[in-house]
Amino acid sequence: MVRMKTDTEPLDRELADLQPGPRWREWMNRIEAVIFASSRPVDRQALQRVVGQGANLDLLIADIQAGLAGKPYEVAAVAGGWIFRTRPRYASAIRAAADLGGDAHGFTEEELAVLCAVAYHQPIDRAGLADIFGRQISRDLLGRLRYRGLIANGPKSPGPGAPHTFVTTPEFLLTFDLDSLRNLPQSAEEAG
Repeated sequence: MVRMKTDTEPLDRELADLQPGPRWREWMNRIEAVIFASSRPVDRQALQRVVGQGANLDLLIADIQAGLAGKPYEVAAVAGGWIFRTRPRYASAIRAAADLGGDAHGFTEEELAVLCAVAYHQPIDRAGLADIFGRQISRDLLGRLRYRGLIANGPKSPGPGAPHTFVTTPEFLLTFDLDSLRNLPQSAEEAG
């Protein structure tokens, strides 16, 4: 008679009773299952909790990624973790099937410009944004970006009155499919 594992039993991370090949495959399956089940990027610490101490997480993920070659989806590094996503070349097919139109995120041109300014110049205060745009940026616009979780308060500015500064958030990274701010495209200032 086969005994089924219950949810209250501890997870056997080491899998010492398995040969190296099947152990590696089970670790890969666990990682893939955790990433698949999550709607947010899964960080290294969470994934490390489902594999043994001898497991190399980077190699396990590389093997999962290699196994997905040729599939319309992939495991990608985003916002400091990993997430399943559809490969970019299928975006137009998904938009057509879901009838999403051209701009799924619904940003205005001004919102995108302010997000770019914050991303490239953070931490930045309203005066710094005004210097970039040549006019004051409305509190309403900044409030909308904060409400969507794309920007947050940063450290106080050393300037007069110590105004709040703005910084991007992990939600910004996720929305724009970036693993970190180092993945931002090179700015015109850096390129020139």
